[in-house]
Amino acid sequence: YDSGRDGYIDLMELKLMMEKLGAPQTHLGLKNMIKEVDEDFDGKLSFREFLLIFHKAAAGELEEDSGLLALAKLSEIDVSTEGVKGAKNFFEAKAQALSSASKFEAEIRAEQDERKREEEERKHRRAAFRELKSAFTQ
Repeated sequence: YDSGRDGYIDLMELKLMMEKLGAPQTHLGLKNMIKEVDEDFDGKLSFREFLLIFHKAAAGELEEDSGLLALAKLSEIDVSTEGVKGAKNFFEAKAQALSSASKFEAEIRAEQDERKREEEERKHRRAAFRELKSAFTQ
């Protein structure tokens, strides 16, 4: 979810993550989620702060209606109840879902790139036509 590839999850990346997990949050809710575990007060989540979410959830330190608790529950699996095979299936399903979303996004980008290329080609043909036309009108 670190689309900026800066090693942090910012507000918009957290928003996207929560939407993809099926637990969308309000802007204020997202800010409160970050604030709750933001140890260095930089307004974004480092890897350590992200792991702190799960530590607090396991210790029961998160409020029941907290977006962080929803995040912890939606992206966590209890190996003791599911077993190793269940955990393996869980993570494989998550990876497959992310891969499918990435393929879909790649297809959209490819279509957009194709449209841009076609538009550039049209512009080039029009310019060439105008050049040829100007040779005949002189």
